[in-house]
Amino acid sequence: MVFRITFLGTGGGRHTTMYQTRCTGGMLIEHGSGNHLHVDPGPGALTQMNRIHYDLSRTDSLVISHAHPDHYSDAESVIEGMTLGGWKKRGSLYGSPTVIDGDGTLGPCVSKYHIGKIGKVTVLRPGMTVAIDGLGTEICRSEHSDPTNIGFRFDTGNGVVSYVSDTGYSDDIARQYIGSRVLILPVTTPDDLRIPFHLCTDDAVSFIECVRPELAVFIHLGIVMIKKGPGLQAEETERRTGVRTVAAEDLDILEVGDSVSMSRAVAYGDEWIPDTSP
Repeated sequence: MVFRITFLGTGGGRHTTMYQTRCTGGMLIEHGSGNHLHVDPGPGALTQMNRIHYDLSRTDSLVISHAHPDHYSDAESVIEGMTLGGWKKRGSLYGSPTVIDGDGTLGPCVSKYHIGKIGKVTVLRPGMTVAIDGLGTEICRSEHSDPTNIGFRFDTGNGVVSYVSDTGYSDDIARQYIGSRVLILPVTTPDDLRIPFHLCTDDAVSFIECVRPELAVFIHLGIVMIKKGPGLQAEETERRTGVRTVAAEDLDILEVGDSVSMSRAVAYGDEWIPDTSP
């Protein structure tokens, strides 16, 4: 079975989003026999899909972890693509309570008009297990300023790939992801520079030491992290934990099968192809 993630954007946080220092387009997951799932399509998602010549009508499902714009702002356009411009009621939307229904000052993030175009809408809460187009998915708890934010454990058939989404660190949060083959971590700030409800590099070290995945991937990189050098932060994390750790770049591709591989995208005109160089 195919399980492939294209990182449409590896940035996160207000300033990276405002200036698009990195794109904030979330992840496009191909799984099963050619199903496509878009996770957290923030600003940059549409631009990046255009760059890789991806046809939005191929999208089967959309998942939004929480009601912050770097995770949802391109969602309605993704829905229009998924529903063939709104002409065909199809596809599925999965989201936290604030995303779907709103709560207080947060959300809802998708209009009633767009909700009405979708085939199935599901509100996700921690502890649930759902099948997203056949992809078994466990929903995990987070500690975030959107209190309904959720993380994900995707059962690929070749091990669990986990996307933690935005959270502060605690041992209880990390233990939810034990058994993950790949751990995708939103590491917003470098070293021990902590900001509320997000991970820094030191927190990532603790997280990885708890979970012990085969591969850890840094995304949701804030502006200070980008200036500091995410690759260097990942190298230091690997040195401290002994776990292979990479800082993803926009349009990098993760493939999980018998082996786990990351390929780096290189631009050739308006085409993007994997970089196979050592």
